This record gives sequence, C-alpha cells and structure tokens, in this order.
Amino acid sequence: MSEQPLLTARGIHKSFGDHEVLRGVDLEVRRGEVVALIGPSGSGKTTMLRSLNGLETPDGGTLEVVGGPSIDFSRPLSKAQRFALRDRSAMVFQHHNLFPHMTVLQNVTEGPVQVRRVPRREAEERAMELLRRVGLAEKRDAYPRELSGGQQQRVGIVRALALSPDLLLFDEPTSALDPELVGEVLTVMKELAEEGWTMVVVTHELQFARAVADEVLFLDGGVVAERGAPAELFTNPRQPRTRQFLHRILHPLD
Repeated sequence: MSEQPLLTARGIHKSFGDHEVLRGVDLEVRRGEVVALIGPSGSGKTTMLRSLNGLETPDGGTLEVVGGPSIDFSRPLSKAQRFALRDRSAMVFQHHNLFPHMTVLQNVTEGPVQVRRVPRREAEERAMELLRRVGLAEKRDAYPRELSGGQQQRVGIVRALALSPDLLLFDEPTSALDPELVGEVLTVMKELAEEGWTMVVVTHELQFARAVADEVLFLDGGVVAERGAPAELFTNPRQPRTRQFLHRILHPLD
C-alpha cells in the first residue's frame, strides 16, 4: 500500500436547503486501500461518496487526487474538474443502474467506447474477460430484466472495472438484494480488495467491513464520529455513539 494518499478530502461540507448533511468530513484513501463508511441512515455516507466523483458538489472543503484534479469547493466546480474526477473513479450503485435496453455486453462496453474512446473490439475482449471472472460470460447477450439482482450487481461491478479506474466507489451495493444473493456480490468485492483495487465502500455489511477494510469511518450526523482499523473500531470503540450503533446492528433483538 502506498504511503501517499491517492485521494485526500478535507473539511467537506454539504447542505440540502436548511439541512446540513456533511459538516466538515476528512477522508484519505491510499492506493490499494479499502475504506469502509458505516453509520445510520441519514448520516451523510452516500453524500460523501458521491462528492468524491462529482455526482454531488460540496459547498465547501477541498479534494485532491494524485495526478489531478485539485479542487477547492468554495469556488464553482467547472465542467472540466467534474469530468476529471469521474475520469479517475467509477461508481457501483445500490440499484444497479444498468441500461435496460442494452445487453450485458453492451452495458459493460458503453463506457470504455463512448468515454474512453477504446476501440469496440478491444472493449468487448476486456468485457468478456471481466464477465468470465465473475461467472457471467454466458449472460453476455442477456438483458438486465433476465438477470437476478445479484447478477445485475455483478454486471454493475464489471461495468465499473471496465473503465480501469484508480478508485472504485461502492454505494451500499448489497442493500437492494435478497439476503441469499448478498454473498455472491461480497465475494467479488473481497476478491477485488485482495487484488489491490482501491475502494471506498458505503455499507451496512459490518462483517464484510471488518474482514476486508483497512480503515473504517463511522459517520453520524454529518461528521466522522470515530475512525480506525476494523479490529480496533469493532472490538473496542472509543465513542459511546459508536458502541450504541454497533450494538444495535450486531444485536438487533437485545
């Protein structure tokens, strides 16, 4: 793992109307590192994640990515800066967001061909390689409606990988799945972590975060209430609010 952060966010603020969702969040992600964002609903996790690639525009703070861009959100975000952010990262969404009128292969190749200007044959060869690794090569000509939720989400992951991003962003990728399908998606994500992909993951799958993440941030009320290595944060959290949250999630019937 590199010592220099690939991405550094400082003092990120974001409000929607009178509701302040992020209140000065700091985040560092080193190359090859997996950072998990956990916390209750409404704590700002997804807004923070979407701020890292320009899907949300913070009201204040700074964001710097090695090799560019470097952004001060107190100034208007230019279209070039937004594109530069998205050029370095790829998002895996909660609800798949596949194009329903496109086959699996077309969904995966659309980004490389249209955004990266990769020749179609090259993009298709890369897509098939990635589909084989997640066990979906035989679904190349299927449409999203013909796939299970877990298969759709694996296609979503492959679509992100096909862009060869520096940073993979996962927004609660298993929360919309039936419980029996969660494992197949988490297995792919665990394999990606083992291969050294840099990942920021918003998740309620605490066992996954404990097993895979290098650092866990617990967000509450728009701030980072606690951060640390998984073994430390899950075993001996320092903050009462962290202890309360973990107990409610891990022991819901108590």
